[in-house]
Amino acid sequence: MNKRLGIIQSRGLGDLYISLPIAGYYRDRGYDIHWPIAEQFLTTMQNSAPWVHWHSLKVDNNLYFYDTPLKILEEQDCEDIICLYQALSSKPELTERAEFQITKFDQIKYSEAQVPFTRKWRLNNYITRNTASEQELVNKLNLDGRPLALVHLQGSDHTAHFDFTAIPNEYQVITVREGLTDNFTDWLAIVERSDIVVCVDSALSNLIDQVQLTENRDCYFIPRSHIQLTPVMGGLWHYIDPDDGTRARIRIFR
Repeated sequence: MNKRLGIIQSRGLGDLYISLPIAGYYRDRGYDIHWPIAEQFLTTMQNSAPWVHWHSLKVDNNLYFYDTPLKILEEQDCEDIICLYQALSSKPELTERAEFQITKFDQIKYSEAQVPFTRKWRLNNYITRNTASEQELVNKLNLDGRPLALVHLQGSDHTAHFDFTAIPNEYQVITVREGLTDNFTDWLAIVERSDIVVCVDSALSNLIDQVQLTENRDCYFIPRSHIQLTPVMGGLWHYIDPDDGTRARIRIFR
């Protein structure tokens, strides 16, 4: 019987994509992976990484961050359990780690898991794409053959501002929105057809970067957080100034 590894990182979707190569690293070394996540991400992650034993969590109180996942993993007899959160109010010791003051939140996940950080960009090795559901999404969007610009402005807790007039008139503009697919990973099919991608710091920007789709298209990144809460991007992105309110909120260096 394989050893069981439990992962504590119950949300958000971008963090799950960031962390999935960590799970893959241990799967490749013979572990069965158990991972409790917030119920709204379950369908996407079950489709994207069916090799993980996903456990659904109700987001009904703060216990779903750490206490409830820990209980589930202990019930699954996981020999090893890794908490990938950078910081939690219920776990002040996380901020006392030596690397806390000098690393970004995605780097600290890999440091804590003892996985080389460069493996973050091997996400392609660990996701399963569904060509049928991707094609359904393509069909719903009625792509008309013009050059394509894909725009995603909604992060988990932030909606970015963007001047759509910056996109040339000859482009068909598609905006990422909910309700078109129950598997967020399907949007990769639209990214691959796009000539321009505009993304707020979000699950989609992480997904694009980690599967290395920034080549052969112009990718623009809109920040929404300060430096410690913005992931390391490995591909070529052009950075767009955020709105005045966001810029003032995230500014650290004066």
